[in-house]
Amino acid sequence: MSGAGRNGAGGGGSRATMQRVAAAAGVSPMTVSNTFRYPERVQEETRARVLAVAAELGYVPNLAAGHLASGSSRVVGAIIPSIRNSSFYRYVRGLQDAAAEQGHEVMISLADDAEQELAAVRTFMGWRAAGIVLVGSEHHAETAALLRAARMPTVETWVRRGAIDMCVGFSVEEATRQMVRHLVARGRRQIGFIGYSGGVARRFADRLAAFRDELGAAGLAAGLDYMAHEADGFAAGKQALEALLTRAPGLDGVICATDVIAGGVIFACQRRGIDVPGQLAVTGWGDYEIASEIVPSLTTVRPRTRDMGRTAIELLLSGREAGGPPPPPRDVGFELVCREST
Repeated sequence: MSGAGRNGAGGGGSRATMQRVAAAAGVSPMTVSNTFRYPERVQEETRARVLAVAAELGYVPNLAAGHLASGSSRVVGAIIPSIRNSSFYRYVRGLQDAAAEQGHEVMISLADDAEQELAAVRTFMGWRAAGIVLVGSEHHAETAALLRAARMPTVETWVRRGAIDMCVGFSVEEATRQMVRHLVARGRRQIGFIGYSGGVARRFADRLAAFRDELGAAGLAAGLDYMAHEADGFAAGKQALEALLTRAPGLDGVICATDVIAGGVIFACQRRGIDVPGQLAVTGWGDYEIASEIVPSLTTVRPRTRDMGRTAIELLLSGREAGGPPPPPRDVGFELVCREST
């Protein structure tokens, strides 16, 4: 059928509807609906014809109407604090891939603070999202209350306890302990820790506690820590290194909260003529792209973020009975990646 014939079938230039697409493709409106919502129910040849007609007419399914009819959508809302690093990129890919396999879409909202996260939760609930994925366990009190009251399926990621509903993560404490042991085994005795201050500080509290405990178990002093500002980027590493060296000129190891801080420390060492790892061993967290490309390459913790994203979707869409008990926390593990910087 020609493009002119198709346009004529619907009343030239008006907004494309399911009925227009059905008439132009020679199928029923239900077949059009299934093509977009349940493509596996439609024969490949028919599906291709419907999609071609829909593209020509500029037709997009009215998702809002479907939401009103069913009470929920095939959209999963995911709220993340950052897209600045590859760790979150892999996480989002895991979310999207797993959702697509079950016929769902992931909508992403960025939230730099608890108020923005609460606003995003309200928006997703207004759109009758099938579920919501959050990062971390620090939320506005109203966010937790709202999600619980609505019995909204919710998965907190990077979390292994105290969840609003369900959670998936890994042991940041064990990862930190392994990193400390790694440095101690290489003869490091004055080891510092660089974390973040401000609104993200609580995400690193468990790491700092594990750092101090593990150094104590090794019989080493555990008072060398510095809290940087996340917004400072690589400059945070320079500032932290200067502060730690002022307090401990014999500093010979440093554990950084992210690969960005660690990269900043290495750059600062190069400017100061400090040999890495000869004089100072440097470790990061996240296994961002810079970790393998910087010279020397960076020893770091590699969270299994793609697995975390996939697991979050599997938990959300598991078909758990409404009001039923949540499944136990899921642990996707991590890897300690040893490179040249230690």
